[in-house]
Amino acid sequence: MRRASRWLAQSIVWLSVLCIIEGCTQLELYEKSVPLAAQRWENTYRPTFDFIIKDTTARYDVALVLRHRDRYHYNNIWLRISVTDPQGKNYSFETDLLLGTNEKGWLGAGMDDIYEHRISLQKELLTAGVSFRQAGTYRFSIEQVMREDPLEEVMNVGLRIEKKP
Repeated sequence: MRRASRWLAQSIVWLSVLCIIEGCTQLELYEKSVPLAAQRWENTYRPTFDFIIKDTTARYDVALVLRHRDRYHYNNIWLRISVTDPQGKNYSFETDLLLGTNEKGWLGAGMDDIYEHRISLQKELLTAGVSFRQAGTYRFSIEQVMREDPLEEVMNVGLRIEKKP
């Protein structure tokens, strides 16, 4: 009995040490999301996201983060994304992002009637010529260009940028 409790105590200590070490590992990440007033996205509202690139030798994953209600009327969203690099050069592209299908329903993670999508923008950024080869501040601006204005049932829009391992 004594051996079992000693083994349990040692296991808890080692598990705690591992959790502390893992928790102290810094993940190089930028993530910001902005709420949309009354869950309506006016086409004149263009959220902007500024982040700093320090390591120009690294590769980065860039993803759009979008939250909407189940009542959102479409299975896609058209966006115009503009990027300004540290030298002031502007890049802009439009993209049609799939949010759901008739067969599978919403493609994002859902809880109750809220769905969150994290959609990679890597292909679009490469096509537009955007790279993170210069250290400094990059600015992303995201505009919805759907025919419906305002776009109803969209709760948040954001950007996630993570350094690839």
